Amino acid sequence: MPTFSLDCYQNEYLPAGGDEVNAIVTVTATGEPGSAATPAAPTERAEVIMIDVSGSMGGPKIREASTAAAAAIDCLPDGVRFALVLGNHQAWRPYPPPPLALAVASPQTRADAKAAMSRLKAGGGTAIGSWLRLTAALLRDQTGIKHAILLTDGQNQNENRWELEAALTEAGGVFQCDCRGVGTDWVVEELRLIATALLGSVDIVADPSGLAADFTAMMREAMGKQVADVNLRLWTPQGARIGFVKQVAPDVVDLSTTRVEVNELTGDYPTGAWGTESRDYHVSIRVVPAGVGDEMLAGRVTLVVDGEAAGQALVRAVWTDDAAMSTRINRQVAHYTGQAELAEVIHEGLEARDRGDLDTATVKLGRAVQLAAASGNSDVAGLLDKVVEVDDAATGKVTLKRNVEKADVISLDTRSTKTVRVNR
Repeated sequence: MPTFSLDCYQNEYLPAGGDEVNAIVTVTATGEPGSAATPAAPTERAEVIMIDVSGSMGGPKIREASTAAAAAIDCLPDGVRFALVLGNHQAWRPYPPPPLALAVASPQTRADAKAAMSRLKAGGGTAIGSWLRLTAALLRDQTGIKHAILLTDGQNQNENRWELEAALTEAGGVFQCDCRGVGTDWVVEELRLIATALLGSVDIVADPSGLAADFTAMMREAMGKQVADVNLRLWTPQGARIGFVKQVAPDVVDLSTTRVEVNELTGDYPTGAWGTESRDYHVSIRVVPAGVGDEMLAGRVTLVVDGEAAGQALVRAVWTDDAAMSTRINRQVAHYTGQAELAEVIHEGLEARDRGDLDTATVKLGRAVQLAAASGNSDVAGLLDKVVEVDDAATGKVTLKRNVEKADVISLDTRSTKTVRVNR
């Protein structure tokens, strides 16, 4: 099992009357990493692979999806419980056959599951909520780490938005889900909604031939997780208001709406399963202003692992009349504030581009280029280069490209939340 540690980075000094406290809390888990070949403890884990078999998945996509599912199944070590779910306008389980909910991975069950996936046929519509509800039903009573992969190529046409959201409410807290869109006809906003609610990732696989490698990487990462239940527990004093709680590295995920109340002053923010890794969180708190020279504990962040406290970080507020102290911006806070803005302006710029507001798109994407350059986020800068001509990265002067591949736009959108760590 990993060992957890917490570090807090902030400028605790506020001017007279100041009430906003910001801190970056770094959580680090150290230990022996696991992998698909040598899975990390605990060995109790359950996996579900959800594959879209709607009519639009016909041809190469369905064949490559079958190959990818087989590759993911091969990554399952003996003893892992698993199931396969197929979905179009409804959902069903081709393996294991009833009455079993999940099979136990072994050479025989892996071979049987791959045989079931080799007979895929495409047809029907798309109702992703039904896939999620079936997966939640299969995993709800399971123990240990519970994870799923979801693949689709299209839009959720056979459900209303509220039906999908209701399915996410049912699935929330039951399992984590990594989402992938194959091709360019799926909706980033839909899969991001699912991935955010279920503490997973979202990405594009533009060419179906890349699915097997992507599924293998996702499953190997899932097998490296060692702890199922990790929460950030935030206490704030009477009268304080929480601005937000966001994961800001390795990507930006707003956790504010996931809060589970512990008591009047304390709430838990689920972070999902952990392996050997490090993540950064931005906590913003509004406190009741005090007088110059006063000091208070503005927040206490406790890491709760499987119900037990595993580390703590304190967020402080000190009021001063020294302007040099109160106006100093902490490097970590400044860096991740910029990274969050980077994701936001990319999203706004692409939305403006889609509706034909080219002036706004140019300004927003220009600002994105400027932020990516300033923070050293070369991956996002490279994706921006495919959408805009960069005249001056330092000032954000750009020109929109006329002919842009749809896959490049989707890649920029899905990967805009990927951040770079601050150099400490």
